Amino acid sequence: MTDLRIRAATPEDLATVLAFWKVAAEGTSISDDRDGVELLVAHDPEALILAEDDGELVGTVIAGFDGWRCHLYRLAVHPGRRRRGIGSALLAAAEERFVRLGGRRSDAMVLRRNETGQHAWRAAGYELQEQWRRWAKPLTD
Repeated sequence: MTDLRIRAATPEDLATVLAFWKVAAEGTSISDDRDGVELLVAHDPEALILAEDDGELVGTVIAGFDGWRCHLYRLAVHPGRRRRGIGSALLAAAEERFVRLGGRRSDAMVLRRNETGQHAWRAAGYELQEQWRRWAKPLTD
């Protein structure tokens, strides 16, 4: 990586993000379409965080906060760029956003079959909460 840039997505990024998820994200969701992502960015312009390397999209995370809980979705790094700190940089940006907003714990939902994702969340310090099948981490002591 020569020039990793972390920034919020804009409406102009959405087609690129949707194409990126087809390559880098595990599974799809009913909201993984233009209308769903447009609604996300319109509702919370800072929630969809992008990582770019020399102008190329290499990672994403959705850092949603509902005023009570912090939720992480679509942490995705391009398969050819994994294990280079991109996911960690995205999570750090998401967690900083949550703390700034007053969040105290973040949760991530991960498909059971996504073994790479399960490993990544564990490595990032999140603990599996079996009763809800989610990964969680306190943001403050």
